[in-house]
Amino acid sequence: MDTARLSGFIGGLWDDEIVPQLVEYIRIPNKSPMFDAKWAEHGYMDQAVALLERWAHGKLASLQGATLEVVRLPGRTPLIYIDVPATLPGCDDTVVLYGHLDKQPEMTGWAEGLGPWTPVIKGDKLYGRGGADDGYAMFGSLSALLALAEQKVQHARCVIMIEACEESGSYDLPHYVDHLAARIGSPSLVVCLDSGCGNYDQLWLTTSLRGMTGGELTVQVLEEGVHSGDASGVVPSSFRVLREILSRLEDPATGTIKPEELYVEIPPQRIEQARRSTEVLGEAVYDKFPFVDGMQPVTKDLVELVLNRTWRPQLAVTGVGGMPALESAGNVLRPFTAVKLSLRVPPTLNGAKAGKFLKELLEKDPPYGAKVTFKLEKDGSGWNAPQLSAWLERAVAEASEHYFGAPAAYMGEGGSIPFMGMLGEKFPQAQFLITGVLGPHSNAHGPNEFLHIPTGKKVSMVVAEVIARHGEQAKKG
Repeated sequence: MDTARLSGFIGGLWDDEIVPQLVEYIRIPNKSPMFDAKWAEHGYMDQAVALLERWAHGKLASLQGATLEVVRLPGRTPLIYIDVPATLPGCDDTVVLYGHLDKQPEMTGWAEGLGPWTPVIKGDKLYGRGGADDGYAMFGSLSALLALAEQKVQHARCVIMIEACEESGSYDLPHYVDHLAARIGSPSLVVCLDSGCGNYDQLWLTTSLRGMTGGELTVQVLEEGVHSGDASGVVPSSFRVLREILSRLEDPATGTIKPEELYVEIPPQRIEQARRSTEVLGEAVYDKFPFVDGMQPVTKDLVELVLNRTWRPQLAVTGVGGMPALESAGNVLRPFTAVKLSLRVPPTLNGAKAGKFLKELLEKDPPYGAKVTFKLEKDGSGWNAPQLSAWLERAVAEASEHYFGAPAAYMGEGGSIPFMGMLGEKFPQAQFLITGVLGPHSNAHGPNEFLHIPTGKKVSMVVAEVIARHGEQAKKG
């Protein structure tokens, strides 16, 4: 395979077609179902599916025998299923390539001239919601296969699956995996482009993903609000009660999660990989975040920061209910306070058990007899990668040098990709290539999200080379 020719092909396809397609994709406010309960009625999800479907259909003629279907199970978000037959004679192996097309909500704080549904290209960056997380995945996967076809490089059968529920916890995906099980087969390689990268200078492989549980915690103390001058000191504040309950879970002074039930033993290999990643990144481990002046990370120990982010439970309060806006806040003791909790849990901790434990912890023995309810919304397990086969480790190392000009690096990610845990359980013998474009300041889920276009191109090139190397391995049986 001619790597220079492959680079030119994929780079040209990105410049001429993929970036313009992503610009249009960003314009579509196709929020995940958790953030748009009327997604089917609004039709934005269908618009995004149609955009990806049109472009893919136009390319399948170059991939002999390839088919595309938008699978729609009743009452569920759609799934794009692309099947590209093997070009390697007699090969019955399968590669699965995964991504998603649903998006997080708008979020506030976008810089002037930028917005979630306003695509803007500045230099090498394409700003807007969803380009990097994860709208580019189908384009990157197909461009890799098209590049192999252009050079007549043989490969195993490839299945591309693009779901529309990932940002809501992928609760629809298991139904599609079961529905399509006979067609998917038993993949020996899984490629996922929905992860992050420590920098834009080299290829980063994700070694683990945290799981996540969480939901809405509500503390109610009154049937209606009352004058604070009359009630304070008699009626316990719902905010104070909620704060006390949260302290069962999190140390308010350090942010450390208290219950031992939410921890696991960190594998020595992951600790060593965390150490190596800090040698590459240095203070970029934390200074990639937009701290206010004078703000510091929870510790200056870089290895501990990486392990906190990848292998330890951590809590974020992501929303508040029951509180009026500041300009409307009168002297009232409010009847209730509600918060949205997002608890990241270690990769090897059972997400369902963690969710059950969390609900029991928060609801038991409510202070003052307050009405405390925790509505569990998600309880997905994480994922810990199996050891890389020698061929894949070698392929990744060579591909990183070919297209990034630097060695590959390995690090866990703090986010969740529920599909990986699901596939890991169903196909324990499969190898995994988990990577992505979400690097420093790309700010997925937040304001000013961007796709670093050169990294998108290079990741697509890496995928092409790894699929080619997988084909060579399949020849050897």
